[in-house]
Amino acid sequence: MQIQTPDWVKHAVFYQIFPDRFARSQHSRQSFLNNTNLEAWDSPPTHQGYKGGDLWGVLEKLDYIQSLGVTAIYFTPIFQSASNHRYHTHDYYQVDPILGGNQAFRELLDAAHARNMKIVLDGVFNHSSRGFFFFHDVLENGSNSPWVDWFKIEGWPLSPYDDKLPPNYGAWAGVRSLPIFNHDNPDVQEYLMEIAEYWIKFGIDGWRLDVPFDIKTPGFWQEFRQRVKAINSDAYIVGEVWSDARQWLDGTQFDGVMNYLFNEATIAFAVGDRVVLKHVQCRDYYPYPAIDAAGYAAKIEALLALYPWEIQLTQLNLLGSHDTSRIITIADSDQSSVELCVLLLLTFPGPPSIYYGDEVGLAGEIDPDCRRVFPTQSDWNQAILNTHKQLISLRHNYPALRIGNYQVLYAKATVYVFARTLENEELIIAVNAGNELMSVNVDCRLLQNQPDQILFGNGEIAWNSNNLGLTIPPQTGLILG
Repeated sequence: MQIQTPDWVKHAVFYQIFPDRFARSQHSRQSFLNNTNLEAWDSPPTHQGYKGGDLWGVLEKLDYIQSLGVTAIYFTPIFQSASNHRYHTHDYYQVDPILGGNQAFRELLDAAHARNMKIVLDGVFNHSSRGFFFFHDVLENGSNSPWVDWFKIEGWPLSPYDDKLPPNYGAWAGVRSLPIFNHDNPDVQEYLMEIAEYWIKFGIDGWRLDVPFDIKTPGFWQEFRQRVKAINSDAYIVGEVWSDARQWLDGTQFDGVMNYLFNEATIAFAVGDRVVLKHVQCRDYYPYPAIDAAGYAAKIEALLALYPWEIQLTQLNLLGSHDTSRIITIADSDQSSVELCVLLLLTFPGPPSIYYGDEVGLAGEIDPDCRRVFPTQSDWNQAILNTHKQLISLRHNYPALRIGNYQVLYAKATVYVFARTLENEELIIAVNAGNELMSVNVDCRLLQNQPDQILFGNGEIAWNSNNLGLTIPPQTGLILG
């Protein structure tokens, strides 16, 4: 079977936005929420409080987002919900009124497309919420509800709020506010498929799928792909899978997954023993213990061998998300470590995804703290921002960094060197993750050319026949072209 994935994704740079925390509109909008009970914008985030970020605010920030070199935005859920993160869906056909409703999303989507930027939405199709109309009807009418078979009812009476009693229905991770759909019910399947189709027809460019591994119904994701791709063959389907995802990446289901395998290897190498363990030990990824360059090479080569190349080019690579601590917090505020991670991210096959605020050094521990508001410009780390801008620009300028072959050239101690090659275009990326100046000789016989221009970073280079001599300062990386 020939695997086909969207070409635009291979060349994209994604920006992940948590809508409640990115931007409040600075302009007066007709709304019934003007006197809404909101948390102070600059106060620490909480599990239940709202900051009032909206899609109008995102619209007003498109100039900034585009200035980074971003070409696609992934939004965590935007549909009506009784939670600030909106993974508790009330209505799949209505954008949350706090975000500006369907009108705000229509204008944002059109404005993004006018800039050739794509929009991917978060699809929460495993579970809904206590406020979802169909489940609420079950709560009101019990076994008489016409929707009783839409959920996994285990007994009566249901207990949606009293923690002293069992909920008596399937709830995701045991959280009684998240009733699980009965995906074996054909009516449920059709309902969810029509939601996916509706928003693709509306104009979105893809779906990021929340906990797709929890939907066990045979053929569900195959049908999902067929129906989405029938409307837009270039739609991107990316799953939230934190580990080996081969069973979903066979060409019949997803185009890629959130590449936490890349994340954990890169942090374990580039941050190493600077990783603050308490910030990473509470999630299903393992950016620890520290590994050396040889260990990193082994992990990366194993990862690149795991999936077909067509899939590798549409994996969503990331250093953090709304589910993890911020990269600068994981690195104990070590800026050089963060910049090395960014270098490895922006030179890896598959689109990079930047979690809003990471590009300006926003800190944050595990949620809700990793969901802080986007900082004011006076609080930006300009060095980290400039690193992002430079590397994104290079990625756009050199196709080899996007779709070129990836070949490890050297991996010893703290120094890792690899090449990205595409036809006559060859780039060498070298990283020294250690605390000492390192000088190494790299065998480059497999390259056709001898890149001798430093496009990014600093260090000393010298070619001797087919050997490249590199002297790299501590915690530094460079790109040769």
